[in-house]
Amino acid sequence: MLMADYLKGNKVPGDILIAVPLHSKRLRQRGYNQSALLARKLGKLNAMPVLEGGLLRVKDSLPQARTTTVDERRKNVDNAFACYDSELTGKSLILIDDVCTSGATLEACAVALKHAGAASVWGLTLAREI
Repeated sequence: MLMADYLKGNKVPGDILIAVPLHSKRLRQRGYNQSALLARKLGKLNAMPVLEGGLLRVKDSLPQARTTTVDERRKNVDNAFACYDSELTGKSLILIDDVCTSGATLEACAVALKHAGAASVWGLTLAREI
């Protein structure tokens, strides 16, 4: 897996992997969270813990692929995530997502995680849309 090889070859400071969550409505429709699948596999391959349920998507917003500008993407995920897990205080996290286009989703997740006390949040994605 490309992401596992990247983590092995590059020093990304992180204690815990955490996937970008889907809203519960979208998770029921789709049946799986692709970012969570990536995080679980990555955790197994790199012997890293994966936190599930610590970061929540509390706003049912449009899929980012349906927005066209960076500003629309930022507004779409503004206040979309929340974290209530006090065990993250002082931890360095690696946030896993499938695709990064503008970085708005990763940024919104990082804000919620930092508000919950995370020391640092790094993003790792499978693909980058240019």
